[in-house]
Amino acid sequence: MRLEDYSYIYFLGIGGIGMSAIARWFNARGLPVWGYDKTRTPLTEALEQEGIRVHYEDDVNQLPKEVLENKTATLVVLTPAIPAEHTEWAYLKEQGYTIKKRSEVLGIITGSAYTVAVAGTHGKTTTSSIVTHLLHEGGVDCSAFLGGIATNLNSNLLIGSGTAEQETIVVEADEYDRSFLTLYPDIAIVTSADPDHLDIYGDKEELIRTFQKFISQVKPGGYLILHSAIDPRLLEKVQDGVKVIRYSLNEGGGHVQQLEIQGYSFCFDAETPFGNIGRLVLALPGYHNVENALAALIAGQIMGVSEDKLREALATYRGVKRRFEIVYEGQGKIYIDDYAHHPKEIDAFMTSLRAIYPDKKLTVVFQPHLFSRTRDFATEFAQSLSAADELILLDIYPAREKPIEGVTSEMILGLVEGPKKQLLHKEDVAAYLAENADFEVLATVGAGDIDTLVKPIKNILENN
Repeated sequence: MRLEDYSYIYFLGIGGIGMSAIARWFNARGLPVWGYDKTRTPLTEALEQEGIRVHYEDDVNQLPKEVLENKTATLVVLTPAIPAEHTEWAYLKEQGYTIKKRSEVLGIITGSAYTVAVAGTHGKTTTSSIVTHLLHEGGVDCSAFLGGIATNLNSNLLIGSGTAEQETIVVEADEYDRSFLTLYPDIAIVTSADPDHLDIYGDKEELIRTFQKFISQVKPGGYLILHSAIDPRLLEKVQDGVKVIRYSLNEGGGHVQQLEIQGYSFCFDAETPFGNIGRLVLALPGYHNVENALAALIAGQIMGVSEDKLREALATYRGVKRRFEIVYEGQGKIYIDDYAHHPKEIDAFMTSLRAIYPDKKLTVVFQPHLFSRTRDFATEFAQSLSAADELILLDIYPAREKPIEGVTSEMILGLVEGPKKQLLHKEDVAAYLAENADFEVLATVGAGDIDTLVKPIKNILENN
């Protein structure tokens, strides 16, 4: 199919971070864009302010007149999070509209572009945003579709000038629902391949096979930048002519030397197959983020960005919303919000917190994401969260799932070995923290709607 054949674009689930980036892309090209989402959020409100019309009721009568009157000229973009019983989806299918998943549309958009795709069960949003920043600041005209709101852009979308002979696109390659298999990158970065989304894959072996398929789609003559800790079986399907670079903090063709923590910044030298880059400063805390930056630096070198430009650009990178985001600091207290929702992500987050604040009392508010993930990794979650001095555990955020009998947050709480732990409803957290403010470092952690607590907690801290 050709996108040029469509004059009207309708999104089912427009408020998703990946969906909203594509909606913004169509909107920036002057096409009329509408969408449905279940929940009004700051992101959907931002879309409305940009001229995109959004409604929040699953109601066929809410479909825009232009969509109803121009079936063959309308493209419907669907997120996998839309439930099978959704009324609007059923109607559009029955009427014969062209309906494509988000991943399929992204595959079409990137089809003729020089594509840098960043995959991984965690780390892909931060890494893809660093790649975007390094290229953009380094003089490479590029577009980018990101899975988070990059602070430097204040958006999840960057649109290039379009003056280059071949467009360059940076894209976050999502493994959920095997979405990344629509991509055929020139450069692929794979940050991790830990077991996750077992509701989709069933077991780790199927996840490995799917990552192998993605890696096999790197174009001949392209580059695969792969974290050293990843199962080496992922390399079994690499095409001839693809150059493989392993990286990590301490080993691989790309690694780090002279690593120091200075306040919130991590300072280091990067050693890569394309030359060493000294005196780098990353103002985003976390050893895992140093590795993410290292992979992005290697991609920048491949794309021809100079050492000086890479150093200057990294120093001005300001992170992604909800990725180790420092919300408040003052009166002897620090408040950080983070999107971590997998045990490995929480491990990395907690390790970095302890490295930066070794002697401070740490209170963590965690909202589990998905019943299936809670069931599959309850023991691992408990081990990760036991590093907190105080744990406040919220109810499971269901997202796209129906409840699973017997699966609750108590599965995790009972295994946590920290000195102080409790279950609270999300609505009660702010009041509890107002009355129990003896923490020194506070972190809200999770991928659901825990971010709605950020403003209330910040207000409590600012108002003492």
